[in-house]
Amino acid sequence: MRIEDWFLTEDERGNPASELAPWTSGNQVRPLVHGAAYFAELRACVEELGKDDLLLFADWRGDPDERLSPDGPTVSAAFAQAAERGAHVRGLIWRSHLDLLRFSSAENRHLGREIEQAGGQALLDTRTAVGGCHHQKFVVLRRDRDPAADVAFVGGIDLCHGRRDDAAHEGDPQPVPMPAAYGTRPPWHDVQVAVRGPAVEQVQQVFCERWDDPAPETRDPLRRLRDRLSRLDDAPHLPPAAPPPPPAGSHHVQLLRTYPARRGGYPFAPRGERSIAHAYHKVLERARSLIYLEDQYLWSTEVIEPFARALEREPGLRMIVVVPRHPDQDGWLAGPASLIGRADALRRLLSAGGERVALYDLENHRGTPVYVHAKVCVVDDVWAAVGSDNVNLRSWTYDSELSCAVLDEREDPRPPYGALRFARDLRLELMAEHLDLPGERRDELCDPVVAFDAFARSAAALESWHRSSRTGERPPGRLRPHPAPRLSPVRKTLAMPLYRFAVDPDGRPPALRRSREF
Repeated sequence: MRIEDWFLTEDERGNPASELAPWTSGNQVRPLVHGAAYFAELRACVEELGKDDLLLFADWRGDPDERLSPDGPTVSAAFAQAAERGAHVRGLIWRSHLDLLRFSSAENRHLGREIEQAGGQALLDTRTAVGGCHHQKFVVLRRDRDPAADVAFVGGIDLCHGRRDDAAHEGDPQPVPMPAAYGTRPPWHDVQVAVRGPAVEQVQQVFCERWDDPAPETRDPLRRLRDRLSRLDDAPHLPPAAPPPPPAGSHHVQLLRTYPARRGGYPFAPRGERSIAHAYHKVLERARSLIYLEDQYLWSTEVIEPFARALEREPGLRMIVVVPRHPDQDGWLAGPASLIGRADALRRLLSAGGERVALYDLENHRGTPVYVHAKVCVVDDVWAAVGSDNVNLRSWTYDSELSCAVLDEREDPRPPYGALRFARDLRLELMAEHLDLPGERRDELCDPVVAFDAFARSAAALESWHRSSRTGERPPGRLRPHPAPRLSPVRKTLAMPLYRFAVDPDGRPPALRRSREF
């Protein structure tokens, strides 16, 4: 295997201003499936920080009172205590839209203020396209005297309510408002990765570029005045960057990003960056056996096109997609706007792959739907990516996103041969949970055809149990066939402007929009 066959080269990234390395080697990447696992490890690592250590974080939403474990501490307390011990704590938190629209401006502002009061600094950052957001979710911890302990956490899990769930999927005791179908304590499925080795310095570089952006954090004069009075607009220089940590494992890591073609431009991405989109286009041209995707949205026929072309090109290629059963917005127009893109994307995939495409959602053992917030893709058990990006135009062109793509130096010794250990192990871990398959039986899923059929049988059995009014013993597994979205012509027509301009906007420069390229 040649790394450049799967990873983007420097030119293929499409952003000459980027100072990121094309990729780094000698890393160790570990999946942290579920928010409870991530929060527990984050807590342990933060509590080890001391004088002159570094804690950097970027988040879409941060709730200061979210507990990192059942007995605490809260996010704000853990970070504030690190600052009080002499660690340099810096945060980039998206300011968010109005709380009236179920976003998180007040929570993010409060988290920033509590960190400031402890001696850290947090910027409320709106330096993105109008109507866009900073959707990156990562934490970097660097040790002044022990670089081998440096770690970066990258993925889709916010430091906020609703995320601290585990494999039982009973939900976070501190829930977020969701549609009634998810209950009062919505179950939540999510993934983050812990990265050690030279790639940690690259994640730090992503943070530093945003921190040093000379554009004002907000264009709103009233907000700027309020930030100044509460000292939330301070932006001291970061401590000098340390050299990359020493090698820690066998993983090659490529950081992939999205930045919009913002008015005025980012110094590090004057015409934006769409390396996430470029990476998917490159990798999907190599897909031969199985695309395994977990995604919150799955919208947009333009974004789904490289998946469809791969299915049309390769008659033996299968695709499994795991999505939420219900959208996270349930208003009369918001709900349909969330489903328009998925309905179109499904039609395109099914026309390309027919019965080789399977779409599922999840439920816990009580029968409550599980909200799938994970953003994971595994292709041919070789290339794997975990990040903040969803499969839609917004994530590929409009919001800021960060994804971690991994290739393992180690070939997997289990047949079918040709797989790499990290990608296959990640797929098997996720699939085994959804099937309620014991760990000692995971190897049964190595063959993509066997895994595809196992999902189909499990989902069919559970669906049959539901249709028989849940009589008899509940079959093992959590998978249900995902129903095709149904929208009346009137609701689709009324929701289309909301979908096009707010739900899934296009952040490409005009020339790329016209050519339908990324």
